[in-house]
Amino acid sequence: MEGEKVATSVRVDLNCDMGESFGAYRIHIDRAVLERISSANVACGFHAGDPMAMEETVALCKEYGVAVGAHPGFPDLMGFGRREMKISPTEARNYLIYQVGALKAFCDAAGVELQHVKLHGAFYNMAANDTALGQGVIEGLLRLRPRPIVLGLAGSRFVQMAREAGLVVREEVFADRAYNRDGTLVSRREAGAAIHEPDVVARRALRMVKDGLVESIDGYPVRLRADSICVHGDNPGAAEIVVRLAETLRREGVEIVPLRALA
Repeated sequence: MEGEKVATSVRVDLNCDMGESFGAYRIHIDRAVLERISSANVACGFHAGDPMAMEETVALCKEYGVAVGAHPGFPDLMGFGRREMKISPTEARNYLIYQVGALKAFCDAAGVELQHVKLHGAFYNMAANDTALGQGVIEGLLRLRPRPIVLGLAGSRFVQMAREAGLVVREEVFADRAYNRDGTLVSRREAGAAIHEPDVVARRALRMVKDGLVESIDGYPVRLRADSICVHGDNPGAAEIVVRLAETLRREGVEIVPLRALA
């Protein structure tokens, strides 16, 4: 009928960072978010998260049918894993194995599949284009059984290396973060690094998925591949952003599916 949106075959994963409470510091998990995302990145205890938060988050994901992924970070609770650390490739490998193993134990206990692994914060950003650090992470991923899907920054050297190593890789974009011209994320220390307006986030995400483009912070068109869209759970108004984003994608004929459902 006239005015109706035509269904398309475009599919994308919508993920959110979760389980980032620690001890007495609690971050509420909004059920409105769980109703709309397809994958969750669960903190594993280094940058945030603890055994209680991991168990609770895995249980909620199971209840809402959200796929679970491990979100390993640097051992930096004070800095929420967002400060750069100088670590060796061996340390990177073992930090990853340790944290993924902890979350997988909770997944096994709950009868939930561990779908993917996505690095957190500074670990994610540094490994994206640091060959030695990225190789340490990949060595850790190759030792995991079963091997999870790897979620990495779209267009990064890390994504290329992981794919060449034989891992199943999906490329991630950030609708609520500003980009540099080279496809890297603008440092959170800079003004405008985070985007909080739901309508702006939704428009950016739709363009990424439909056109494979995003505008850099200085107005330059950046080409990227959007297998998965991330919305940061610790952003102010994250629930409103996720709701608006999911509604916009579905209205425009984009199907939201977990990473394992992507070809």
